[in-house]
Amino acid sequence: MSGEPGLVTLHVWRVPRRALPRALTRMAVDPRRLRRLPGVRFGKLLGTGTGTGFGPTDVDPTRWAALIAWDDATTAADFDETAVGRAWRRIATAGARLDLRPLASRGRWAGIEPFGAPTGGPTQRPVLALTRARLRARRAPTFWRAVPPVAAALHAAPGLLARFGVGEAPIGWQGTVSVWRTASDLARFAYRQPEHRAAIARTPTERWYAEELFARFEVRDVAGDRAVLGWVGRDGGWGATVGRT
Repeated sequence: MSGEPGLVTLHVWRVPRRALPRALTRMAVDPRRLRRLPGVRFGKLLGTGTGTGFGPTDVDPTRWAALIAWDDATTAADFDETAVGRAWRRIATAGARLDLRPLASRGRWAGIEPFGAPTGGPTQRPVLALTRARLRARRAPTFWRAVPPVAAALHAAPGLLARFGVGEAPIGWQGTVSVWRTASDLARFAYRQPEHRAAIARTPTERWYAEELFARFEVRDVAGDRAVLGWVGRDGGWGATVGRT
């Protein structure tokens, strides 16, 4: 997908364990309905994990998410009143929404560039980093062995506000969402943290990924229950520049 970047929203819901069959039904029914909503350029329904590892042992069956790229903010504002939004709200006990502006995106997701052509630029707001990859089946075991040191370092990284895993399936379709107080905090972890740098250096030789994407967004607004996002850090007073409820 090409063109000018628009608003991207990330919706995260917490559901009770008794509602797991209903959540799985929604995951089967709603992907096509989501993509057909007016104004949706790209949309994915995602399972989540704790972010401490990858694969079935990391799955969190009580938390689900939707990532949506919109043509404009007007249509995005009405998502909760769509059939998809209402269906998830009916089974959720809590939820959160992040409004995001694409700053940078490299790679593809399902063969396309989902976030247009971000123009980048500096930001004084928090930033969200999204990684997503489709693993090569033969390379997955070495990838999973490489993850724990990076995940442990991420948990203790200065400036980290929230993090969790995302995926289209428990095995082979892996991703992470992390929210950082500043772009500098994210860059410090990405390029100076030893375990993460080592993993980056191994990627070309190990050939872990059949497809990969890295994107960075400015966090324009956060609404709802931040505990659903796995909030682990103090906001440092940036609530004055990012909406909160």
